[in-house]
Amino acid sequence: MPRVVAVTETGSRQLVVGRIRRWLHVLREDLCTLQVDPLPPSVWLRWLPHGVVCLAALGIALGGMAHLEDGGHLGFGWAFPIAVLQGGATALALWRPIPAWWLSTLATVVGAVLLHLRLSSTDGITFNWPWTPAGLIAHLFVLLLLALRVPARVSVEALLITVLVTYALQGLWGGARYQSGGVVVVAVSLSTVVVILGTALRGRREARAELGRQTTLTAEERARRTLLEERSRIARELHDVVAHHMSVISIQAQVAPHLVENPSAELRENLDGIRQNALEALTELRRVLGVLRAEHPETPEQPADPATGTAPHAPQPTLDRLDALVENTRAAGTAVEVDVRGARRPLPPGVDLSAYRIVQEALSNVLRHAPGATASVALVHYVHGVDVRVVNSRPTRSVPSSPGAGHGLLGMRERAAMLGGTLRAGPRPDGGYEVAAYLPTAPPGAPGQLTDPKDDTA
Repeated sequence: MPRVVAVTETGSRQLVVGRIRRWLHVLREDLCTLQVDPLPPSVWLRWLPHGVVCLAALGIALGGMAHLEDGGHLGFGWAFPIAVLQGGATALALWRPIPAWWLSTLATVVGAVLLHLRLSSTDGITFNWPWTPAGLIAHLFVLLLLALRVPARVSVEALLITVLVTYALQGLWGGARYQSGGVVVVAVSLSTVVVILGTALRGRREARAELGRQTTLTAEERARRTLLEERSRIARELHDVVAHHMSVISIQAQVAPHLVENPSAELRENLDGIRQNALEALTELRRVLGVLRAEHPETPEQPADPATGTAPHAPQPTLDRLDALVENTRAAGTAVEVDVRGARRPLPPGVDLSAYRIVQEALSNVLRHAPGATASVALVHYVHGVDVRVVNSRPTRSVPSSPGAGHGLLGMRERAAMLGGTLRAGPRPDGGYEVAAYLPTAPPGAPGQLTDPKDDTA
């Protein structure tokens, strides 16, 4: 039985020793470092706090030296280095807070020892001990700057060591003919308040920085999601165009054998293969289209598109409906002029649709962001492309808040880039706004494609 008790006591002692070792290891990792950690400039005051701390360090050094010489009767050879250490620790805390805290603590201990010897050997001397006014102010500055930069655990460790040093000097060692006057209580209380204040300010700064990072990530995610939604909308429209062409190919492949007298078996087989491939591609397109048109493929489609008010399977608009679009804009209260130049040629469905959508979005932006302005739409048809330009004048009334997402230009740029064209949008010198796009009718590098639309003849 005694052996069991001895083993238990040994195990408990080892557990306590292990915890003490771990605590000392944490203290060594936290407080035994020379790492540079400069105080960042203030958001509003910039470098003013740094200047205030440097002035305070100078005042602590000068005032502490005079106080130690006059009140503590220390010689210049001791008063000067102690005051310099206390003031230097305050300035050093701007760049190296942990070494500055050690320096301030060392200056306090050395000053307390020297003053203790002077108070013990000289009659008629009373002095604040172990904390001098200058030393206390310096240590409070250092603790504040330390708490602003390091984690709360390190700040609490520095505070506890400060309290232990104070207790060892005043409580365990003590001295004769010194004025405590509640200095120890005040020092411990103020140190605690300063550490709490610095930790709170540091937490507030970190929370603000984290909020800024989250805001940036949210804005980037919103822009990415908007881009994907716009590309999905463009893909839905172009899928309709592609599906139409595939249907035409299927029908032509089915009718072609009847247009040839005595078609060969090889011709029929090839045409049947073309028709079969067209039907399979059309089926796959319809499946993809169903996924794009609904967030959940199993959900039935809505009878109308909430954004445009048209049926989901309605024909895609083209420049042939430009007059109706302009009339609707005029009915909304905006004067619009239309100028069409060049020979009107049949445009590829994607170019025709994109040109219409760019004009539609530009006029919508005029209604939304330029109340009272006049607008002009210019279309120039070239042999190998079409130039679209929408210009509005300065708004005559204040711009109301718009519920839109503000990403209309994003969709226009996507449409132009998809076709290998260019788009330019920006404010005009007169206070208006301009949207200009050139949409080629053939992919870049295709035979007959011109690089400069100015070389294109209408």
